[in-house]
Amino acid sequence: MTLDHKYLEGDENAPVLVLLHGTGGGPDDLLGLAKALSPASAVLAPAGPVSEHGAARWFRRLAEGVFDHEDVVVRANQLADFLIKARETYGLGDRRMIAIGFSNGANIAAAVTLLRPDALTEAIAFAAMSPVPEPPALDLGTTRVFLSNGERDPMAPLTSTGELVRALRERGAEVTEHRHAGGHQVTIEGVESAKEWIKSIADG
Repeated sequence: MTLDHKYLEGDENAPVLVLLHGTGGGPDDLLGLAKALSPASAVLAPAGPVSEHGAARWFRRLAEGVFDHEDVVVRANQLADFLIKARETYGLGDRRMIAIGFSNGANIAAAVTLLRPDALTEAIAFAAMSPVPEPPALDLGTTRVFLSNGERDPMAPLTSTGELVRALRERGAEVTEHRHAGGHQVTIEGVESAKEWIKSIADG
């Protein structure tokens, strides 16, 4: 199964940015964020395949903050397969691919990094929480994740974010954390820190 998506060409020397919108969003939602983070990058922006009362999402949830974990795994694999196919479709070869996600999009990005390192090893997640309670013991030694979370975020509490950080680090991933005093949002400071992170991993 493929996903509805938008693809915008970019500099082949810049990483490809995979834009993963939040609940109720769409492929255009994070285009401005992509420009702020890496203006020269190609953009691959799929649409969440799950509908919750008409709002697009990446996976089902049973209640606010309660994920359908079986569906998380199914949808993470679906997105991973889409990313692998997109490399072929758009002739991306072995170009670096960085997922940029907010909220529900950040959660599916985290899930793919935990479950399918063959498809995604770099992600920037704004307002993410732990999407998979017991991820498999995979080697994530080449995985690098940037997390930006608010200390007063009622939707993505730091306790859950901490579980995600532990799961990634226990499997060998390199995790960079940026915390801000706000809530469920993308901050200017978070964007600047993420931009510097992209530069640092390119130099590394």
